[in-house]
Amino acid sequence: MSENKDQKFVYDFTEGNRDLKDLLGGKGANLAEMTNLGLPVPPGFTITTEACKVYLASGEAPAALRDEVSAHLAALEAKMGKKLGQSDDPLLVSVRSGAKFSMPGMMDTVLNIGLSDESVAGLAAQAGNERFAWDSYRRLIQMFGKTVLDVDGELFEEALDEAKAAKKVTVDTDLDAADLKKLVTRFKKIVAKQAGREFPQDAREQLDLAVEAVFNSWNTDRAKLYRRQERIPSDLGTAVNICSMVFGNLGPDSGTGVAFTRDPASGHAGVYGDYLQNAQGEDVVAGIRNTVPLADLETIDKASYDQLMTIMTTLETHYKDLCDIEFTIERGQLWMLQTRVGKRTAGAAFRIATQLVDQGLIDEAEALQRVNGAQLAQLMFPRFDEGASTELLGRGIAASPGAAVGKAVFDSYTAVKWSRSGEKVILIRRETNPDDLDGMIAAEGILTSRGGKTSHAAVVARGMGKTCVCGAEDLEVDTKRRRMTVGGKVIEEGDVVSIDGSTGKVYLGEVPVVPSPVVEYFEGRMHAGADDADELVQAVHRIMAYADRVRRLRVRANADNAEDALRARRFGAQGIGLCRTEHMFLGERRELVEHLILADTDKEREEALSALLPLQKKDFVELFEAMDGLPVTVRLLDPPLHEFLPDITELSVRVALAEARKDANENDLRLLQAVHKLHEQNPMLGLRGVRLGLVIPGLFAMQVRAIAEAAAERKNAKGDPRAEIMVPLVGTVQELEIVREEADAVIAEVEAATGTSLKLTVGTMIELPRAALTAGQIAEAAQFFSFGTNDLTQTVWGFSRDDVEASFFTAYLEKGIFGVSPFETIDKDGVGALVRSAVQAGRATRPDLKLGVCGEHGGDPESVHFFHEVGLDYVSCSPFRIPVARLEAGRAAAEAKGSDSR
Repeated sequence: MSENKDQKFVYDFTEGNRDLKDLLGGKGANLAEMTNLGLPVPPGFTITTEACKVYLASGEAPAALRDEVSAHLAALEAKMGKKLGQSDDPLLVSVRSGAKFSMPGMMDTVLNIGLSDESVAGLAAQAGNERFAWDSYRRLIQMFGKTVLDVDGELFEEALDEAKAAKKVTVDTDLDAADLKKLVTRFKKIVAKQAGREFPQDAREQLDLAVEAVFNSWNTDRAKLYRRQERIPSDLGTAVNICSMVFGNLGPDSGTGVAFTRDPASGHAGVYGDYLQNAQGEDVVAGIRNTVPLADLETIDKASYDQLMTIMTTLETHYKDLCDIEFTIERGQLWMLQTRVGKRTAGAAFRIATQLVDQGLIDEAEALQRVNGAQLAQLMFPRFDEGASTELLGRGIAASPGAAVGKAVFDSYTAVKWSRSGEKVILIRRETNPDDLDGMIAAEGILTSRGGKTSHAAVVARGMGKTCVCGAEDLEVDTKRRRMTVGGKVIEEGDVVSIDGSTGKVYLGEVPVVPSPVVEYFEGRMHAGADDADELVQAVHRIMAYADRVRRLRVRANADNAEDALRARRFGAQGIGLCRTEHMFLGERRELVEHLILADTDKEREEALSALLPLQKKDFVELFEAMDGLPVTVRLLDPPLHEFLPDITELSVRVALAEARKDANENDLRLLQAVHKLHEQNPMLGLRGVRLGLVIPGLFAMQVRAIAEAAAERKNAKGDPRAEIMVPLVGTVQELEIVREEADAVIAEVEAATGTSLKLTVGTMIELPRAALTAGQIAEAAQFFSFGTNDLTQTVWGFSRDDVEASFFTAYLEKGIFGVSPFETIDKDGVGALVRSAVQAGRATRPDLKLGVCGEHGGDPESVHFFHEVGLDYVSCSPFRIPVARLEAGRAAAEAKGSDSR
């Protein structure tokens, strides 16, 4: 970043305000705001984030920065009546980081800048407290050495512990001035040895080096990791706040504390926070000594307590939100060191939002912006009792939230068998595949040693609302011996384990579970407004009601059977956006699919299709009944046929052994031939989707007939079926034209045979780059588009989702190439650009083209906002993510309306 000669890099606290967070960082902007409110803020100034950007880009501070700092420092010295480092009465300052977004503890702070061998005596004389002066000096050397000179902090801690042990005391406040003088001498020796230089005695050198250290702390490993987790952009930089010191370590009439205007855990009003007498701010955070509840301050220093309560009310009213406050009391004088909108639990977020509406501080639109889908998801899943004693086995990826307890089982057959006997089980696999579906359904939760958030286990588990932990690499899963080993401990089949899908933790034994009243509310088992105990449910109800009123995007469900459809409808689904018909071919029906694949003649193929037709029709009748009056999008068969055949290795071994015994099974031989014939190097890019319908005569016609006959049956039963037929993996309009011509003919036949008029629409999934790029042409034959963003992400990036997460996604996330997995949140610049262009081209051809999305991104909060922006009509997601999508669709609409009005 180049330096602008006219650019201003330093702002006094009196010059800024809370709207300048981009420039002054959150801490600096809020210090300025409190100063403007007339609150007791120690004077100081802020170096902007722009200065940090120049420094990080060039390795040097802006040329103008030193002079600007000098000018503001001179003004500060004049205001305080003392100079930085002055020997007889030194001005001391703190140097603190402060990015736009709160990153607590991630970046650096140095207190007591300006102390030296010479000025420490002046501070002692002015304060009338020699111990305080030497305590402040040892803190400076300790923090400066660790933060600025990269000295191992443990060396200082060890020296401090040895000093306390020599004095036979346990807390540092029991060390007197003589002890602290000796400690300062030892600290300086540590600095000289470890840093290769003496501790700087010049106050301005201390200041300049501390500022550079704060700039550098923006790119520490912990800061980068935190930004990735919180999705904070890496190019923002941090501001630096230089503030005149006030001292909480002057004795029992001094202290420091943290306060919240409401309980950040529950949202309830009251006095919440911690206070520590005779301490500086870092002591509270570091937990060096036990704090007392903030309420105790009323007894310790009532005047300061009363003033703090008044200020807290002022700040909450001004910011119209829960405020997190840091303060210091210096000999009975209260000083405000920081305020920010406080972090809170998910439950507190919903409660506080509605409380503030009731107080008239914010309106419903603002309340909607104060909560988010991630918080709602946390409230929906059961969780373990945090107070329970546990034995941690390991940790994996938190793939699907919730808390699940059950007996360990290592295959789907056992999971189903034990479940039917009334046992609760946890299905443990290295990774899952479609054949594990029955076991996954039967299990309370799924645990795998491989895979990530978008692995098969994770995606299916989220769709079913099952708790899932994936990629627990420390767990050695031995499915043959039916056991799992971790750290020398062996978990046999039948042993009870507990998995936490919200944290990724795996425990031995049963951990008590706390149920979620929010899910009971969504499922109609709890009614908002019943009594005060349902306060959280009432808050969720109110915010969801407003979100539903304002959202433009409709929300559908990905559901493949009537049971899931009914659950989705209870959760607020406005239809089905994706019914995957391949799931209807699993289990006992797999044999019928094998007959279709093995058919050598037209007659055999027609017999196989005829056997499948009534089964498909029955499925659709149940589905249309469950979703009566709402649209149901049925995707024709999509996956490659090899998925319906036995594993090639297992089948080869079985045939070889049978041949050796001279009792080979004719059907197994035919199956093996078919497996070899259908084998593909990359089946996901091979014979699947629309290609199956074009090369296997009658396959798609059978499915269309089943849909049409089911719709006719429901209509004749006075129902209101609204079926939509979706053709997968279309890459060119000609493919869709051929399938649609066949579908239209079948529908006409069913209409004639049943005497029923059917208004069935035919559309396609847009899941290939070519389909997106030729969307204008495809729209000539398609009545709707549904973006299959899972496959579109794979084909745009050239990723095999099942492989890349395990191989290099972790490295990409660590290196900052990905802020988040593109399978979790849509890649707006790549995949999103194709979606946007396809929307524009499709609507240019067919203005009434219905547009939706049915990939996993349909339930992702950030992605929902993108889909609102580009103009989709609906999103579709798994049943348990429907409330999240509803909430985020409302937030997107309110946000857009707010932007338009500004």
